[in-house]
Amino acid sequence: MTKPRFTALVESLPATIPFVAPDALERSSGRPIRLRLGANESAFGVSPLARRAMLEAIERIAWYADPENFYLRRKLAEVYRVQMENLVVGSGIDDLLGLVVRTFVDPGSPVVTSLGSYPTFNYHVAGYGGVLHRVPYRNDHNDLEALAEAARKLNARLVYLANPDNPTGTWHGARRLCELLERLPDDCLVVLDEAYVEFAPPEDLLAIDAKDSRLIRLRTFSKAHGMAGVRIGYGIAAAETISAFDKVRLHFGVNMFAQVGARASLDDPQFIAGVVGAVDEGREDYYRLAGELGLPFIHSATNFVCFDMGSQAAAHSLVNTLFDRGVFIRMPGAPPLDRLIRVTVASALERAEFGRVMHELANKGLLRRNAIPVAA
Repeated sequence: MTKPRFTALVESLPATIPFVAPDALERSSGRPIRLRLGANESAFGVSPLARRAMLEAIERIAWYADPENFYLRRKLAEVYRVQMENLVVGSGIDDLLGLVVRTFVDPGSPVVTSLGSYPTFNYHVAGYGGVLHRVPYRNDHNDLEALAEAARKLNARLVYLANPDNPTGTWHGARRLCELLERLPDDCLVVLDEAYVEFAPPEDLLAIDAKDSRLIRLRTFSKAHGMAGVRIGYGIAAAETISAFDKVRLHFGVNMFAQVGARASLDDPQFIAGVVGAVDEGREDYYRLAGELGLPFIHSATNFVCFDMGSQAAAHSLVNTLFDRGVFIRMPGAPPLDRLIRVTVASALERAEFGRVMHELANKGLLRRNAIPVAA
């Protein structure tokens, strides 16, 4: 009996999941997770205004959500002082990354990113037939000069940059980003993933110029706004870019709860400021913990902190040891970043428990940093 044939592209791809979810880890291991510190979710809840708006929306659950995301886009336009035509809304940044790749990448088109950066972007590039070129990090930062050089050499269609960065938490300021834009080919688009932008130093942020066709900025309600479960993000770009997205985007892809919750959360800047302050405090707690344990760490502009274990083997061992104790963290997957462990800033009680577990491991001799030099 003959079977339907997959496309040649799909046939050529390996079975890939960008992230194994903590829920899947619980199912496969049969062990519950008691400290969920690996997915960079917010430990500080959602705005009371957003909660109320989403609860009220249940009365309209039988209706389709607005495919134009009109009221949310209007609010975002007000916040950022851009036109609604400069805004696209999607079901999280992951959805928008796929939309960008689909719109700009032909099969065989070169695309540039950093080796070890956010893997979902790579997943979409492979899925649409692009050719991914990876540039190593330099001193745990995205190497902007090397990214620009690779883009010019390859005449890349896209350059992907997470700033602040996932998985390291490092960041580049506005001047460096402007220099990157000037070094790129004229027809190259920078995909600037700003998922953690609320946690970055405000003075380092690149000013928004929605008319700049060289750039699309992607932001989310999953982190500081605490709405990861409803999946909603947005992009700011030139009007012609947004218009092109409308030709292929999933128009009913953003649900009603996400739309009304996101709009209400934008009306509660004091709540977001409180989350940012709590994350600042939590990062300082992790820095102190690293000092107590004798572990180097990376200063972060995100809601997580990376501890340096010195080698892939030491980092991997600690991830497994912690999971055996019900603590879920992650580590980057590519060298030299795979010597790091990445820990989400949790609530004060959860941070205290994480510190207790780490000190217990240290006292038992189970927390050993393998000091293997890493080339810059």
